[in-house]
Amino acid sequence: MPRLPAGNVLALKKKRQHDMAKSYFNRYVWMIDTINRYGHISRKELSNLWMRSTLNDTREELYERTFHNHREAILETFGIEIKCDRSQGYYIANNDDLERNGIRQWLLESLSMNNLLNESADMRDRILFEKIPSSQRWLPAIVNAMRDGKAVEITYQSFSRDEPTTFTVHPYCLKLFKQRWYMLARSEDYDHPRIYTLDERMKNVVPLKKALKMPKKFNAQEFFANYYGIIVGKEEKACEVTLKVAASQVKYIETLPLHDSQKKIQETSEYNVYQYYLVPEFDFRREILRWGPDVEVLGPDWFVKEVKEDVARMYKNYGL
Repeated sequence: MPRLPAGNVLALKKKRQHDMAKSYFNRYVWMIDTINRYGHISRKELSNLWMRSTLNDTREELYERTFHNHREAILETFGIEIKCDRSQGYYIANNDDLERNGIRQWLLESLSMNNLLNESADMRDRILFEKIPSSQRWLPAIVNAMRDGKAVEITYQSFSRDEPTTFTVHPYCLKLFKQRWYMLARSEDYDHPRIYTLDERMKNVVPLKKALKMPKKFNAQEFFANYYGIIVGKEEKACEVTLKVAASQVKYIETLPLHDSQKKIQETSEYNVYQYYLVPEFDFRREILRWGPDVEVLGPDWFVKEVKEDVARMYKNYGL
């Protein structure tokens, strides 16, 4: 048999690594969702369901050793703990913690819907979703690298560059914002972590054997705590931001707060006033503008000035 060129061999190896990571990721998704929906389930029942699942192309059973390996991987990757009750079967042990953790609760709900759609293909044209560009292609490899404590090699082309570049990064965390997945990672060429978007800008992701290096006390929640979105400034400090919201939009703001620090400080029949503690970066300013005349910035003065300048430019664009 003729040998493949070295470049083809490498490309084939990368594809196999990616396909394997995606396959395991889908299994974890299926297992979490199935146990969550049943509440309690035996391993035998779970194996029978897996053999009938549309995700199981080979129709192989869920062997005991494989099952327990998946349990460990799910705990390390998602923080979801699957335990066994001898009388009732396996269950998600930390459901209460998940309900208090908005990200993990969102994850469970998303996985449940994803699994439901996969097993109800005839209903897909009647359930509509917002598109998240390219993320599913890269998420499995990055999540598995984070779980295994490994760096990854990425090929990335920002919108400001003409050509993509390939380099090694150490992935710290992932964040979903405005229909896009973002990876916070430190490139070996920079001292500080940077944001990389998992859309068309990400050209390739290859898991490496190199150990992941990240600060021992790094906490993803704390890192983004004072920000709205994914743009994080190096020097800016959080401050109190006050917004006046028209009565017609109050329910929307209260049922889906703009930030965890949101606090109502005044209520009238015509408007409410809310206070936030954050860094009002680009993403937050754009969110304020999205609400149009129904949201007014009351302070701080420098932020009011920035928003006024944006409004003035918009006004000029329409020749007014």
